[in-house]
Amino acid sequence: MSSESVDARRERIAQFDFRELAPFVRFGTASDRYAGWIGQIYPEAEYATRTRGRNRKLGGKTFREEQVPIDSVRHYFEHFEVLELDFTFYRPLLEADGTPGNNLGVLREYADNAPEHARFLLKAPQTYFVRKLRRGSPPVWEPNPDYLNAEACNAHFIDPAIRVLGSRLEGFIFEQSYVKQSESPSPEGNVAELAEFFGALDRRVQAHLELRSSHLLVDAYFDWLAAEGLGFVFSHWSWLPPIREQWAMCGKRFSAANERVVARLLTPLRMSYADAYALSHPFDKPAEKLEGSRGTHRMVMDATALAYQGLLQGHTVDLILNNRAYGNSPMLGQLIAGKILDEEVRRFVEGSGGAL
Repeated sequence: MSSESVDARRERIAQFDFRELAPFVRFGTASDRYAGWIGQIYPEAEYATRTRGRNRKLGGKTFREEQVPIDSVRHYFEHFEVLELDFTFYRPLLEADGTPGNNLGVLREYADNAPEHARFLLKAPQTYFVRKLRRGSPPVWEPNPDYLNAEACNAHFIDPAIRVLGSRLEGFIFEQSYVKQSESPSPEGNVAELAEFFGALDRRVQAHLELRSSHLLVDAYFDWLAAEGLGFVFSHWSWLPPIREQWAMCGKRFSAANERVVARLLTPLRMSYADAYALSHPFDKPAEKLEGSRGTHRMVMDATALAYQGLLQGHTVDLILNNRAYGNSPMLGQLIAGKILDEEVRRFVEGSGGAL
């Protein structure tokens, strides 16, 4: 365990410093530049006048999004140990003709401003891992011609990402949106498709998979992940089972070859993205409906329990927090970090071990 006292770590948590709280867990967030974190993560004196905004329409409503500049990442890593960058999900780093895309410039700016101890997770472009893509307005869903195109994924995403971030790049997250059972292959057919793709993929950086279709999360899938050393993403997301149930589904084992585990706390269960966004905006405090709720309590307890499974199995759990799960990621971090320390006291100071 940590050589730092529990009281000293609690004092740091109160200041939103989540670094090195325990050797088996790291705290991070999904995206980072929220103006709602000014005064928590970003010093008010430096960033209060450096925000830039845009309007966003979602669920029939218009929201104002304010962001701090990318150079704020240096302050981010004074509080967190890992950062998930999501913008790469929407577009590869290189265009189809091999020329640099806008996202490559953004990633380089992160690399230029982040400290050497920074660690990143990147979301793989949906271009290569989503069966259907949303097009037009009103939206229609069309088959994705580049689905599982390993050659393009290597050339236009993986290789340039490694060249930009180097050793600071710790993993890729391959997220696949929900697919109706009637429109998806059999679980065994799905494993066969994925095996061909990842067999041809550049594997220099650890890959973690998040399939959002529960009917595909079967023993054959988890056995394949373990055999290939691919990570299973534990995802607290709208229409997936709770993380505690996912732990049972995967056979109570971790599978990533690098002994890192990714757990993403994204939205409340049984709540759509749009509803969670509206509830949480502008992301500067806990959402009233979520603070103290039964669902939040279960999420916090499941995240804490998973972290301690990491301790028991010799893995490090990256807890990736999203504003939409609670209203404000830093304050959600305080809840979970506090519970992890409570459990440390219970297990190792008071000596009353056992399951959470």
